[in-house]
Amino acid sequence: MAHCVVSEAEAILDREIAVLDKGFIRLVDYLGGDERVAEAARVSYGKGTKSYREDAGLIDYLLRNRHTSPFEQVQLTFHIKLPIFVARQWVRHRTARLNEISGRYSVMKDDFYIPAPAGIALQDSNNKQGRSAEPLEADEAEKIRAAFSAGQEQAYTGYTCLIERGLAREIARINLPLSLYTEWYWQIDMHNLFHFLELRLDSHAQKEIRAYAEVLLDICKKVAPLCCQSFERHILGAVSFSREEFAELKQRLGAAGEISGSEEGLSGKALERFEEKLRSGKQV
Repeated sequence: MAHCVVSEAEAILDREIAVLDKGFIRLVDYLGGDERVAEAARVSYGKGTKSYREDAGLIDYLLRNRHTSPFEQVQLTFHIKLPIFVARQWVRHRTARLNEISGRYSVMKDDFYIPAPAGIALQDSNNKQGRSAEPLEADEAEKIRAAFSAGQEQAYTGYTCLIERGLAREIARINLPLSLYTEWYWQIDMHNLFHFLELRLDSHAQKEIRAYAEVLLDICKKVAPLCCQSFERHILGAVSFSREEFAELKQRLGAAGEISGSEEGLSGKALERFEEKLRSGKQV
């Protein structure tokens, strides 16, 4: 295989793309693109000339049928600046390689995240882990933003005082809040990046990590546009049904054949989840 150069990806290398108030994502390097995925899938057939349309069809077939190994041939390396609370959600995805700035070696910067007024809301009454869709009134939101700022300033002043007294950096940092920004290099193959994006672009993911996921997808489109088109078609824009839900769907459509599952059909929370899938068109 020849070295794969993608002009659109080359154009954005090392460019910081802003996320949130002080964060960014920067594409540091990439290995492969659409052509690499197609070549890897065809390796058993030997070398041959293939058209752009044939590559697109092959890539779509691979993703549609979850033949994932060719997508692992493409790797992307990012430099990312993000709040620590976002980073702690991020590392739940363990199929990547990362190296993070160390508060034991370095004095942490005075960089903290404060949500924009539109991102400040009460706890959702139905979603135990998320905020309401309705933001607070502007005056109330500004009061909360001011409280965030005051707490962060107090925490960083205390941290600085401990550093100036000569306290070990690994101890001085322990009272710094989750809103502090951290930085890391994050390398991942495209198959596992798609899995990350499938989860973190979902409406149930926290708003702040969704903002990073949206930028990651935009960058990935520069590296492998055909792969991303298929991802959006077959994974991001798709819905999966359980066996019982599929039986319910067949019954509603009047499909012929034996209906598996409960004769009474779905009920309670199971029925609510099914109805939500039909309304939203997204997996829940």
